[in-house]
Amino acid sequence: MIHSLLPRHAAVVGIAVALSLPAALTAQALVSQALAAQAPAQQELLPENAAGSYLAARHAGAERDAAAAAAYYLNVLKLDPRNPDLLGRTFLSVLTDGDVDEASKLAERLLAVDHTDRIARLVLGIRELKQKHYSAARQDFSQSVRGPVTDLTATLLTGWALYGEGDSHAAIDSMDKLSGPDWYSIFRDLHAGLILDLANNKKEAGKRFERTYKADLTALREVQAYGRFLSRTAGKDDALKIYQAFDKVLPDHPLIKQEMKEVADGVKLPPLVDSPQAGAAEALYGLGASIGRRGGEDLALVYLQLALYLDPSHAMALLSLGDLYEDLKKPNLAIKAYERVPASSPLSRNAGIQLAVDLDSLDRTAEAKKRLEHVIAEHPKDTEAIVELGNIQRGRKEFADCAETYGKAIDTVPNPEKSNWVMFYFRGICYERSHQWPAAEADMKKALQLYPEQPLVLNYLGYSWVDQGVHLDEGMDMIRRSVEQHPDDGYIVDSLGWAFFRTGNYDEAVKNLERAVELKPEDPTINDHLGDAYWRVGRMLEAHFQWSHAKDLNPDKEDLPKIEAKLKDGLPPDTSSAADAEKPNSADADKAKKAGNGG
Repeated sequence: MIHSLLPRHAAVVGIAVALSLPAALTAQALVSQALAAQAPAQQELLPENAAGSYLAARHAGAERDAAAAAAYYLNVLKLDPRNPDLLGRTFLSVLTDGDVDEASKLAERLLAVDHTDRIARLVLGIRELKQKHYSAARQDFSQSVRGPVTDLTATLLTGWALYGEGDSHAAIDSMDKLSGPDWYSIFRDLHAGLILDLANNKKEAGKRFERTYKADLTALREVQAYGRFLSRTAGKDDALKIYQAFDKVLPDHPLIKQEMKEVADGVKLPPLVDSPQAGAAEALYGLGASIGRRGGEDLALVYLQLALYLDPSHAMALLSLGDLYEDLKKPNLAIKAYERVPASSPLSRNAGIQLAVDLDSLDRTAEAKKRLEHVIAEHPKDTEAIVELGNIQRGRKEFADCAETYGKAIDTVPNPEKSNWVMFYFRGICYERSHQWPAAEADMKKALQLYPEQPLVLNYLGYSWVDQGVHLDEGMDMIRRSVEQHPDDGYIVDSLGWAFFRTGNYDEAVKNLERAVELKPEDPTINDHLGDAYWRVGRMLEAHFQWSHAKDLNPDKEDLPKIEAKLKDGLPPDTSSAADAEKPNSADADKAKKAGNGG
């Protein structure tokens, strides 16, 4: 019998006992030692280092660092090659990192010790389909079913394998036999239509495309599939109607714009996919993108990586993968996905803009600006790119620059509509922060004209008026209306509490600022505000606690000396005059940046 070095379901304590580790060597120390060397190279691993590498792999997996997790697990696996738990973890890490060839080899090993692993069967099926071994692929797909989503996945992939074998009739029959929730029909009819189109059964393909299109007139891939089909079978006028209906609801989508132009020029567009491999990639992309939007990140990563294994240049899958990594707070991985979008794709511009946003989040701001400036140089009226450049400047507190940049974005829109309110709002913030209040006020009013009762604008304009001691009643009313719409937004509730403070109603200030701190306990400005309110109502010890807490929360550098002065001397005597009250800390800037970025 081969004894496993690591237990089947290894816990931290179990590993330590199995490897007879010194009692003083804690699990955290093991992780620290392993991580200190970064992801390990594929080299000989000594048994005494196995536990640390295993724990480091678990830690990397929890942090969604699949590359590091895979490297650590692969090293540990050399010492315990038949441990199914270890094989499974290694397999999934390698797969989610995108190395499907290596994952396929691990899948074979995993199935040798655990023949029930469904994801391993799916991966092997995808490998067989890519190699055009369609019968073998179908056998694997039939054993990859576990629940509703995998049932649909296996059915769609089996359909494409059957088409690859030349049996489109059996492919459609297999899809039509599948029963399930209503949303199944969208995927089923789309892929049945694609198969029928490739099989030259235009009549039945048209019925399927029309059915799935009518189920959702704004579903991008369904619109593309039907529009392309009509361009070849019914003429450009019928195809253009489909595209134009989409464009009215979701204007200026790059793929739709390009296809509309081509159809208008008389081009008969090819089908959305041209092979069983491309069809399977489209199915995996569609399911992965949908699952990712609904919180199933792990399965979504698997599906998207498999889609890209079949079709490495699938731009929509790459964008979805980048978007998913952003949701997982992994901008470095999102950047890698966006960099793979082909330059020839209409979506390369979108990828470039998102890539710049992620670069800025990694403090690579100069690179981010350079990329956006390059996009803008090629497309001077690209409103989205200009706004994103303004957002980066605003986030970096380059307020004079961002006011100018947002102005350029506004100039690209001759007749502003409701959706354009945010550009005036953002420019208003930049004007206010660069001490150009008349221009800021005008932009805030314009934003409200375009979007009446917009809570972020109500909050900012109302707060600014109260802070300046003007339009007090109207300003307070605006803030209250904002809070009514977003009662759980700590920054907006803080505005109301601070407005009460500025007008001398300290009891109400305490009430609302305590609520704001509950909602945003780690915000230094809100804690500082609550300290001020406590001081005014005579709760000096609590005031000092809040100020001390605010100091520990890394406030802006211009606020720190003010907080330290209050910790030393408290607040000056109350003059009962809003105009003479102490000027607040940088709450406007903080709330505008944090709440504004969410708007």
